[in-house]
Amino acid sequence: MNNFKFWSPTEFVFGKDTVKNVATLVAKYNGTKVLIHYGGQSAVKSGLLADIEHYLQSECIEYVKLGGVQPNPVDTLVYEGIELCRKENVNFILAAGGGSVIDSAKAIAAGATYSGDFWDFFEGSVTVNQPLPVGTILTIPAAGSEGSPNMVITKTEGMLKRGSRGNQNLRPLFAIMDPELTYTLPANQTAYGIADMMAHVMERYFTQTPGVETSDRLCEAILLAIIHEAAIVFKEPRNYNARANIMWAGTLAHNGVCGVGREEDWASHGLEHELSALYGVAHGAGLAVMFPAWMQYVYTSGIDRFVQFAVRVWGIENTGDKKEIALKGIFALKNFFSSIGLPVNFEQLGAKKEDIDCLVHTLQINSGGTLGNFRKLDMADARAIYEIAAQKSV
Repeated sequence: MNNFKFWSPTEFVFGKDTVKNVATLVAKYNGTKVLIHYGGQSAVKSGLLADIEHYLQSECIEYVKLGGVQPNPVDTLVYEGIELCRKENVNFILAAGGGSVIDSAKAIAAGATYSGDFWDFFEGSVTVNQPLPVGTILTIPAAGSEGSPNMVITKTEGMLKRGSRGNQNLRPLFAIMDPELTYTLPANQTAYGIADMMAHVMERYFTQTPGVETSDRLCEAILLAIIHEAAIVFKEPRNYNARANIMWAGTLAHNGVCGVGREEDWASHGLEHELSALYGVAHGAGLAVMFPAWMQYVYTSGIDRFVQFAVRVWGIENTGDKKEIALKGIFALKNFFSSIGLPVNFEQLGAKKEDIDCLVHTLQINSGGTLGNFRKLDMADARAIYEIAAQKSV
Protein backbone atom coordinates (compact mmCIF):
# COMPACT_ATOMS: atom_id res chain seq x y z
CA MET A 1 0.00 0.00 0.00
CA ASN A 2 1.24 3.50 -0.87
CA ASN A 3 1.45 6.42 1.56
CA PHE A 4 -1.62 8.65 1.39
CA LYS A 5 -3.46 11.65 2.77
CA PHE A 6 -7.25 11.55 2.92
CA TRP A 7 -9.34 14.62 3.68
CA SER A 8 -13.12 14.64 3.29
CA PRO A 9 -14.67 17.61 5.08
CA THR A 10 -18.13 17.52 3.45
CA GLU A 11 -21.05 17.44 5.89
CA PHE A 12 -23.54 14.88 4.62
CA VAL A 13 -27.15 15.41 5.67
CA PHE A 14 -28.93 12.27 4.54
CA GLY A 15 -32.56 11.20 4.64
CA LYS A 16 -36.18 12.15 4.19
CA ASP A 17 -37.12 15.86 4.19
CA THR A 18 -33.53 16.97 4.68
CA VAL A 19 -34.02 19.83 2.18
CA LYS A 20 -35.61 21.65 5.12
CA ASN A 21 -32.09 22.11 6.49
CA VAL A 22 -30.80 24.08 3.53
CA ALA A 23 -31.06 27.60 5.00
CA THR A 24 -29.56 26.51 8.32
CA LEU A 25 -26.63 24.93 6.52
CA VAL A 26 -26.04 27.92 4.24
CA ALA A 27 -26.02 30.20 7.28
CA LYS A 28 -23.74 27.81 9.18
CA TYR A 29 -21.14 28.28 6.45
CA ASN A 30 -21.61 32.07 6.39
CA GLY A 31 -23.63 32.30 3.19
CA THR A 32 -25.57 35.58 2.97
CA LYS A 33 -26.02 35.98 -0.81
CA VAL A 34 -26.55 32.73 -2.64
CA LEU A 35 -26.45 31.66 -6.28
CA ILE A 36 -28.92 28.82 -6.73
CA HIS A 37 -27.58 26.82 -9.66
CA TYR A 38 -29.74 24.16 -11.28
CA GLY A 39 -30.43 22.32 -14.51
CA GLY A 40 -33.54 22.24 -16.66
CA GLN A 41 -37.21 22.22 -15.72
CA SER A 42 -37.20 19.22 -13.37
CA ALA A 43 -36.21 21.36 -10.37
CA VAL A 44 -39.09 23.70 -11.19
CA LYS A 45 -41.72 21.06 -11.97
CA SER A 46 -40.89 18.97 -8.90
CA GLY A 47 -41.27 21.98 -6.62
CA LEU A 48 -37.69 21.64 -5.35
CA LEU A 49 -36.66 25.09 -6.51
CA ALA A 50 -39.69 26.68 -4.87
CA ASP A 51 -38.92 24.82 -1.63
CA ILE A 52 -35.33 26.05 -1.66
CA GLU A 53 -36.45 29.64 -2.21
CA HIS A 54 -39.00 29.32 0.60
CA TYR A 55 -36.45 28.03 3.10
CA LEU A 56 -33.90 30.72 2.20
CA GLN A 57 -36.52 33.45 2.40
CA SER A 58 -37.61 32.21 5.81
CA GLU A 59 -34.10 32.89 7.10
CA CYS A 60 -33.77 36.20 5.20
CA ILE A 61 -30.98 34.84 3.01
CA GLU A 62 -30.76 36.65 -0.31
CA TYR A 63 -30.32 34.71 -3.53
CA VAL A 64 -30.14 34.87 -7.31
CA LYS A 65 -30.80 31.99 -9.69
CA LEU A 66 -29.08 30.51 -12.71
CA GLY A 67 -30.56 27.47 -14.42
CA GLY A 68 -29.90 25.79 -17.71
CA VAL A 69 -27.10 23.37 -16.87
CA GLN A 70 -27.09 20.62 -19.47
CA PRO A 71 -25.66 17.11 -19.24
CA ASN A 72 -21.94 17.41 -20.03
CA PRO A 73 -21.87 21.03 -18.72
CA VAL A 74 -20.29 23.66 -20.93
CA ASP A 75 -18.05 26.66 -20.39
CA THR A 76 -20.52 29.24 -21.70
CA LEU A 77 -22.85 28.85 -18.71
CA VAL A 78 -19.87 28.84 -16.35
CA TYR A 79 -18.79 32.23 -17.71
CA GLU A 80 -22.35 33.50 -17.24
CA GLY A 81 -22.37 32.27 -13.66
CA ILE A 82 -19.01 33.88 -12.88
CA GLU A 83 -20.24 37.21 -14.19
CA LEU A 84 -23.48 36.93 -12.21
CA CYS A 85 -21.64 36.10 -8.98
CA ARG A 86 -19.39 39.11 -9.34
CA LYS A 87 -22.22 41.45 -10.28
CA GLU A 88 -24.45 40.34 -7.38
CA ASN A 89 -21.68 39.95 -4.78
CA VAL A 90 -22.57 36.31 -4.26
CA ASN A 91 -20.65 34.63 -1.45
CA PHE A 92 -22.11 31.10 -1.59
CA ILE A 93 -23.14 28.75 -4.39
CA LEU A 94 -25.91 26.19 -3.91
CA ALA A 95 -26.06 23.47 -6.56
CA ALA A 96 -29.41 21.67 -6.82
CA GLY A 97 -29.17 18.73 -9.20
CA GLY A 98 -26.84 15.97 -10.29
CA GLY A 99 -23.18 15.84 -11.15
CA SER A 100 -23.41 18.20 -14.11
CA VAL A 101 -24.97 20.94 -11.99
CA ILE A 102 -22.49 20.41 -9.17
CA ASP A 103 -19.51 20.42 -11.54
CA SER A 104 -20.75 23.62 -13.17
CA ALA A 105 -21.20 25.17 -9.71
CA LYS A 106 -17.63 24.22 -8.74
CA ALA A 107 -16.27 25.80 -11.92
CA ILE A 108 -18.20 28.99 -11.21
CA ALA A 109 -16.96 28.97 -7.61
CA ALA A 110 -13.37 28.64 -8.76
CA GLY A 111 -13.65 31.23 -11.52
CA ALA A 112 -15.52 33.88 -9.57
CA THR A 113 -12.53 34.56 -7.33
CA TYR A 114 -9.89 34.23 -10.05
CA SER A 115 -8.76 37.16 -12.20
CA GLY A 116 -7.96 35.04 -15.27
CA ASP A 117 -9.91 32.59 -17.42
CA PHE A 118 -11.36 29.72 -15.38
CA TRP A 119 -10.32 27.33 -18.18
CA ASP A 120 -6.76 27.78 -16.90
CA PHE A 121 -7.71 25.28 -14.18
CA PHE A 122 -8.44 22.68 -16.86
CA GLU A 123 -5.24 23.44 -18.72
CA GLY A 124 -3.38 22.62 -15.51
CA SER A 125 -1.54 25.94 -15.50
CA VAL A 126 -3.23 27.27 -12.34
CA THR A 127 -4.41 25.70 -9.08
CA VAL A 128 -7.78 26.63 -7.64
CA ASN A 129 -7.26 28.95 -4.69
CA GLN A 130 -9.96 30.23 -2.30
CA PRO A 131 -13.07 29.50 -4.40
CA LEU A 132 -16.51 30.55 -3.29
CA PRO A 133 -17.97 27.94 -0.92
CA VAL A 134 -20.31 25.38 -2.46
CA GLY A 135 -23.20 23.41 -0.99
CA THR A 136 -25.26 20.80 -2.78
CA ILE A 137 -28.70 19.24 -2.91
CA LEU A 138 -28.32 15.97 -4.79
CA THR A 139 -31.12 14.83 -7.10
CA ILE A 140 -29.33 12.35 -9.39
CA PRO A 141 -27.03 9.76 -7.76
CA ALA A 142 -24.25 9.14 -10.27
CA ALA A 143 -21.18 11.33 -10.45
CA GLY A 144 -20.37 11.55 -6.74
CA SER A 145 -19.49 15.22 -7.22
CA GLU A 146 -21.35 16.06 -4.00
CA GLY A 147 -18.44 14.59 -2.03
CA SER A 148 -15.46 14.95 -4.35
CA PRO A 149 -13.01 17.73 -5.26
CA ASN A 150 -13.37 17.02 -8.99
CA MET A 151 -15.21 18.68 -11.86
CA VAL A 152 -15.63 18.09 -15.60
CA ILE A 153 -16.48 20.84 -18.10
CA THR A 154 -16.65 20.97 -21.89
CA LYS A 155 -15.10 23.89 -23.76
CA THR A 156 -17.47 24.56 -26.65
CA GLU A 157 -14.69 25.82 -28.90
CA GLY A 158 -13.20 22.57 -30.14
CA MET A 159 -15.57 20.53 -27.91
CA LEU A 160 -12.79 19.75 -25.45
CA LYS A 161 -14.14 17.87 -22.43
CA ARG A 162 -11.74 17.91 -19.52
CA GLY A 163 -11.64 17.12 -15.86
CA SER A 164 -9.92 18.97 -13.08
CA ARG A 165 -9.06 16.61 -10.23
CA GLY A 166 -7.67 16.95 -6.75
CA ASN A 167 -8.53 20.56 -5.92
CA GLN A 168 -9.39 19.68 -2.33
CA ASN A 169 -10.80 23.11 -1.53
CA LEU A 170 -13.53 22.44 -4.12
CA ARG A 171 -15.13 19.71 -2.01
CA PRO A 172 -18.66 20.89 -1.18
CA LEU A 173 -19.10 22.06 2.40
CA PHE A 174 -22.36 20.16 2.68
CA ALA A 175 -24.44 17.70 0.70
CA ILE A 176 -28.17 17.33 1.32
CA MET A 177 -29.18 13.85 0.17
CA ASP A 178 -32.85 12.86 0.22
CA PRO A 179 -33.46 9.56 -1.59
CA GLU A 180 -37.11 10.51 -2.14
CA LEU A 181 -35.93 13.19 -4.58
CA THR A 182 -34.84 10.34 -6.87
CA TYR A 183 -38.17 8.47 -6.95
CA THR A 184 -39.26 9.97 -10.25
CA LEU A 185 -35.97 9.55 -12.10
CA PRO A 186 -36.53 7.84 -15.46
CA ALA A 187 -35.17 4.31 -15.64
CA ASN A 188 -32.46 5.34 -18.09
CA GLN A 189 -31.22 8.09 -15.74
CA THR A 190 -31.03 5.57 -12.91
CA ALA A 191 -29.08 3.18 -15.16
CA TYR A 192 -26.67 5.91 -16.29
CA GLY A 193 -26.01 6.75 -12.66
CA ILE A 194 -25.34 3.13 -11.76
CA ALA A 195 -22.79 2.80 -14.57
CA ASP A 196 -21.12 6.04 -13.55
CA MET A 197 -20.67 5.09 -9.90
CA MET A 198 -19.52 1.56 -10.76
CA ALA A 199 -16.96 3.07 -13.13
CA HIS A 200 -15.70 5.36 -10.36
CA VAL A 201 -15.08 2.32 -8.17
CA MET A 202 -13.45 0.34 -10.96
CA GLU A 203 -11.10 3.17 -11.97
CA ARG A 204 -9.63 2.71 -8.50
CA TYR A 205 -10.02 -1.05 -8.20
CA PHE A 206 -7.95 -1.86 -11.27
CA THR A 207 -4.50 -1.01 -10.01
CA GLN A 208 -1.02 -2.49 -10.00
CA THR A 209 -0.44 -1.36 -6.39
CA PRO A 210 0.07 -4.40 -4.13
CA GLY A 211 -1.11 -4.82 -0.54
CA VAL A 212 -4.46 -2.99 -0.78
CA GLU A 213 -6.81 -5.64 0.56
CA THR A 214 -8.83 -3.25 2.71
CA SER A 215 -9.71 -0.89 -0.12
CA ASP A 216 -10.14 -3.88 -2.48
CA ARG A 217 -12.81 -5.24 -0.15
CA LEU A 218 -14.42 -1.82 0.16
CA CYS A 219 -14.58 -1.46 -3.63
CA GLU A 220 -16.06 -4.94 -3.98
CA ALA A 221 -18.65 -4.31 -1.28
CA ILE A 222 -19.83 -1.12 -2.97
CA LEU A 223 -20.08 -2.85 -6.34
CA LEU A 224 -22.00 -5.75 -4.82
CA ALA A 225 -24.39 -3.37 -3.06
CA ILE A 226 -25.06 -1.47 -6.29
CA ILE A 227 -25.71 -4.68 -8.23
CA HIS A 228 -28.04 -5.96 -5.50
CA GLU A 229 -30.04 -2.74 -5.18
CA ALA A 230 -30.26 -2.31 -8.96
CA ALA A 231 -32.30 -5.51 -9.15
CA ILE A 232 -34.79 -3.93 -6.75
CA VAL A 233 -34.96 -0.33 -7.90
CA PHE A 234 -35.97 -1.06 -11.49
CA LYS A 235 -38.89 -3.14 -10.22
CA GLU A 236 -39.77 -0.79 -7.38
CA PRO A 237 -38.73 2.78 -8.28
CA ARG A 238 -40.12 4.11 -4.98
CA ASN A 239 -38.37 1.59 -2.76
CA TYR A 240 -36.76 3.95 -0.25
CA ASN A 241 -33.99 1.64 0.93
CA ALA A 242 -32.95 0.71 -2.59
CA ARG A 243 -32.81 4.37 -3.60
CA ALA A 244 -30.99 5.27 -0.37
CA ASN A 245 -28.34 2.61 -0.79
CA ILE A 246 -27.71 3.54 -4.42
CA MET A 247 -27.46 7.21 -3.48
CA TRP A 248 -24.93 6.58 -0.72
CA ALA A 249 -22.96 4.16 -2.89
CA GLY A 250 -22.53 6.90 -5.48
CA THR A 251 -20.96 9.14 -2.85
CA LEU A 252 -18.63 6.46 -1.48
CA ALA A 253 -17.60 5.56 -5.02
CA HIS A 254 -16.10 8.98 -5.66
CA ASN A 255 -15.26 10.76 -2.40
CA GLY A 256 -11.77 9.24 -2.55
CA VAL A 257 -11.96 6.59 0.14
CA CYS A 258 -11.86 3.74 -2.39
CA GLY A 259 -8.61 5.01 -3.86
CA VAL A 260 -6.46 5.65 -0.82
CA GLY A 261 -3.03 4.03 -0.87
CA ARG A 262 -3.29 2.87 -4.46
CA GLU A 263 -2.51 4.14 -7.94
CA GLU A 264 -5.72 4.83 -9.87
CA ASP A 265 -6.29 4.37 -13.60
CA TRP A 266 -8.89 6.70 -15.26
CA ALA A 267 -8.19 5.66 -18.84
CA SER A 268 -11.81 4.61 -19.42
CA HIS A 269 -13.03 8.03 -18.34
CA GLY A 270 -10.62 9.72 -20.71
CA LEU A 271 -11.78 7.51 -23.56
CA GLU A 272 -15.43 8.14 -22.73
CA HIS A 273 -15.13 11.92 -22.46
CA GLU A 274 -14.48 12.06 -26.19
CA LEU A 275 -17.72 10.20 -26.87
CA SER A 276 -19.90 12.43 -24.73
CA ALA A 277 -18.20 15.56 -26.06
CA LEU A 278 -18.74 14.54 -29.70
CA TYR A 279 -22.19 12.98 -29.47
CA GLY A 280 -23.70 14.55 -26.36
CA VAL A 281 -24.48 11.10 -24.93
CA ALA A 282 -24.93 10.53 -21.21
CA HIS A 283 -21.62 9.97 -19.45
CA GLY A 284 -22.85 6.76 -17.81
CA ALA A 285 -23.99 5.38 -21.16
CA GLY A 286 -20.58 6.05 -22.66
CA LEU A 287 -18.84 4.41 -19.71
CA ALA A 288 -20.99 1.29 -20.12
CA VAL A 289 -19.54 1.00 -23.62
CA MET A 290 -15.94 1.95 -22.92
CA PHE A 291 -15.16 0.22 -19.63
CA PRO A 292 -15.68 -3.37 -20.83
CA ALA A 293 -13.80 -2.52 -24.05
CA TRP A 294 -10.85 -1.21 -21.99
CA MET A 295 -10.99 -4.35 -19.85
CA GLN A 296 -10.86 -6.64 -22.88
CA TYR A 297 -7.77 -4.80 -24.11
CA VAL A 298 -5.73 -4.62 -20.89
CA TYR A 299 -6.70 -7.65 -18.78
CA THR A 300 -3.56 -9.62 -19.60
CA SER A 301 -1.46 -6.82 -18.05
CA GLY A 302 -2.76 -7.77 -14.60
CA ILE A 303 -4.79 -10.93 -15.00
CA ASP A 304 -4.82 -11.83 -11.29
CA ARG A 305 -6.75 -8.70 -10.49
CA PHE A 306 -9.30 -9.49 -13.17
CA VAL A 307 -9.64 -12.99 -11.79
CA GLN A 308 -10.25 -11.51 -8.34
CA PHE A 309 -12.88 -9.16 -9.82
CA ALA A 310 -14.65 -12.06 -11.52
CA VAL A 311 -14.66 -14.30 -8.46
CA ARG A 312 -15.41 -11.78 -5.72
CA VAL A 313 -17.84 -9.48 -7.54
CA TRP A 314 -19.57 -11.76 -10.04
CA GLY A 315 -19.28 -15.11 -8.29
CA ILE A 316 -17.45 -16.77 -11.16
CA GLU A 317 -16.12 -20.19 -10.16
CA ASN A 318 -12.35 -20.24 -9.84
CA THR A 319 -11.49 -23.17 -12.08
CA GLY A 320 -7.81 -22.22 -12.30
CA ASP A 321 -8.00 -21.08 -15.93
CA LYS A 322 -7.12 -17.42 -15.40
CA LYS A 323 -7.91 -16.23 -18.90
CA GLU A 324 -11.30 -17.92 -18.93
CA ILE A 325 -12.22 -16.58 -15.49
CA ALA A 326 -11.07 -13.03 -16.29
CA LEU A 327 -13.06 -12.93 -19.53
CA LYS A 328 -16.15 -14.32 -17.78
CA GLY A 329 -15.92 -11.47 -15.26
CA ILE A 330 -15.62 -8.87 -18.01
CA PHE A 331 -18.61 -10.26 -19.87
CA ALA A 332 -20.60 -10.51 -16.63
CA LEU A 333 -20.16 -6.76 -16.23
CA LYS A 334 -21.08 -6.17 -19.86
CA ASN A 335 -24.18 -8.37 -19.55
CA PHE A 336 -25.20 -6.56 -16.35
CA PHE A 337 -25.02 -3.22 -18.12
CA SER A 338 -27.09 -4.61 -20.97
CA SER A 339 -29.65 -6.06 -18.53
CA ILE A 340 -30.43 -2.62 -17.07
CA GLY A 341 -30.90 -1.08 -20.50
CA LEU A 342 -27.47 0.40 -21.10
CA PRO A 343 -25.65 0.39 -24.44
CA VAL A 344 -22.59 -1.84 -24.66
CA ASN A 345 -21.26 -0.95 -28.11
CA PHE A 346 -20.99 1.99 -30.50
CA GLU A 347 -24.10 1.08 -32.46
CA GLN A 348 -26.31 0.99 -29.37
CA LEU A 349 -24.78 4.25 -28.12
CA GLY A 350 -25.23 6.04 -31.43
CA ALA A 351 -21.49 6.38 -32.05
CA LYS A 352 -19.86 5.68 -35.40
CA LYS A 353 -16.78 3.63 -36.18
CA GLU A 354 -15.83 6.12 -38.89
CA ASP A 355 -15.47 8.80 -36.18
CA ILE A 356 -12.63 6.94 -34.40
CA ASP A 357 -10.05 9.17 -36.10
CA CYS A 358 -11.80 12.23 -34.67
CA LEU A 359 -12.07 10.66 -31.21
CA VAL A 360 -8.36 9.79 -31.15
CA HIS A 361 -7.43 13.26 -32.42
CA THR A 362 -9.22 15.10 -29.59
CA LEU A 363 -8.07 12.51 -27.05
CA GLN A 364 -4.49 13.25 -28.12
CA ILE A 365 -5.08 16.95 -27.42
CA ASN A 366 -6.78 16.39 -24.08
CA SER A 367 -4.50 13.65 -22.76
CA GLY A 368 -1.16 14.76 -24.12
CA GLY A 369 -0.80 11.42 -25.88
CA THR A 370 -0.89 8.97 -22.97
CA LEU A 371 -3.47 7.88 -20.43
CA GLY A 372 -4.07 5.30 -17.73
CA ASN A 373 -1.87 3.63 -15.11
CA PHE A 374 -2.98 0.00 -14.92
CA ARG A 375 -1.39 -0.19 -18.34
CA LYS A 376 0.11 2.92 -19.91
CA LEU A 377 -1.77 3.57 -23.14
CA ASP A 378 -0.80 5.56 -26.18
CA MET A 379 -3.03 6.66 -29.04
CA ALA A 380 -2.57 3.38 -30.93
CA ASP A 381 -3.89 1.59 -27.84
CA ALA A 382 -6.78 4.04 -27.61
CA ARG A 383 -7.69 3.40 -31.22
CA ALA A 384 -7.69 -0.35 -30.60
CA ILE A 385 -10.00 0.07 -27.60
CA TYR A 386 -12.42 2.22 -29.59
CA GLU A 387 -12.43 -0.48 -32.25
CA ILE A 388 -13.36 -3.11 -29.65
CA ALA A 389 -16.18 -0.83 -28.50
CA ALA A 390 -17.36 -0.52 -32.10
CA GLN A 391 -17.83 -4.29 -32.45
CA LYS A 392 -21.50 -5.26 -32.58
CA SER A 393 -21.32 -8.53 -30.67
CA VAL A 394 -22.30 -8.38 -26.99
